[in-house]
Formats: sequence, structure tokens, C-alpha cells
Amino acid sequence: MSWWILGTALWLGILTSISPCPLATNIAAISFIGRQIERTRHVLLSGLLYTLGRTLAYLVLGAAVMAGLMASGDIARFLQRYLNQILGPVLIVVGMVLLGLLEFGGSLTLVASGLQQRASKGGIWWASVLGVLFALSFCPVSAGLFFGGLIPLSTTHQSRFVLPMLYGVGTALPVIVFAFLIAFASNYVAKAFNRLTQVEWWVRIITGVVFVLAGIYLCLTHIYGLSLMV
Repeated sequence: MSWWILGTALWLGILTSISPCPLATNIAAISFIGRQIERTRHVLLSGLLYTLGRTLAYLVLGAAVMAGLMASGDIARFLQRYLNQILGPVLIVVGMVLLGLLEFGGSLTLVASGLQQRASKGGIWWASVLGVLFALSFCPVSAGLFFGGLIPLSTTHQSRFVLPMLYGVGTALPVIVFAFLIAFASNYVAKAFNRLTQVEWWVRIITGVVFVLAGIYLCLTHIYGLSLMV
């Protein structure tokens, strides 16, 4: 598997992490992790446990979705034949969501809100549980990136574990960075967060444009049969 495929999965996770809805959960996680700022090891361990929880959640969910898709021979053959044709329109839709051209209200969570509240008040080991719970709370952008970006990528390259794992690490990467900042340079936390919110808009717009262009390319080549290679 090429490095750019691995990098794409990680990038999708990073983009998910700094999108407004998932960013809100990561901010809550940073608040949870930094409760005992004077205990460096406590902060770092909490950050690592949170990352482990998010990564495990996406790894299991991604593997389960792919296993379901591949369980039926008919579905597997259908995907092998038509995945590129399907992927083009999917990328265009996801890109339009990132660009704000399409908006969907509401969100989806696969866990009870009461459990989230209990985890947010628990001890250090609850950081991993919090990571799982936040990972399973989907909004339109995160759902689009996971189901519309990562799952087709994982299906195309037959990666049930590596790509979902990298995606999960990417979604928790800001929390890891802020955990280190809280532990060793707490004075820079506010500056780093302000810079992150400024960068998020540009990152989302650029990625949205890339997704739309890639979707148009796939549609032209795999649906309309045009040859764009010189």
C-alpha cells in the first residue's frame, strides 16, 4: 500500500478532527485531560488513552462496515465493478458539504448522552471511554468523511484495519498536541487553539475543492468514459 494512501486516511482523520462538530468534542476532551494540569504524567496518559479510544472505535466500526459489505458475494462483486463510478458522485457530495454548499441538520450518536456525561466526570481511565463515545457521535461532516471518504478508500485497497486505524489517530491528533502543550507549555495552549481555528477554514475549503475535482475526474473517466490522460 502506497504512502499517499496511508497519508490520505490520516488526513481525512485530521480534517474530521478540526471540523466544527468534532472539534467541539475534542475541546471537551482537552478540558477533561487538562483538569489536573499540575500532573504532567496524568495529562499525557489521559491524552494517549483518549487517542486509543477514538482509534479503537473507528477501527472496529470500519472493520464491521467493510465486513458487512464483503459478506455478500453479490455486494462484493458489485463494489468491485462499480465502486469507481459510485465514488465520483460521493466525493462531489462530500466536497460540497465541506465547502458549505450542502447543509444537513442534526447529528447522529450511537451512544446514550448520559454515558457521555458520566465519562466526562470520571477518572483518568475514562479518557479512553470518552474517546470511543465521541468517535461514535457523527455530524454531517464527520459522517461524510468517514462513510463517504474512508470507507470507499478502505474498500478499494482492501484495508479493514490499517486505514481506519490511521483515520482514528488523525481524529485525535489535536488532542495529543494539546495534551503535550498542557503538560509542558500551558502558556501556548490559547495561542495554538486560536491558530487551529484560523487554519480550519482554509484546510476545509482546500480539501473540499480537491474532493469535488477528484469526483468530477472519476465521473468523467469511469461514468462517461472520457480519457483525460495526455
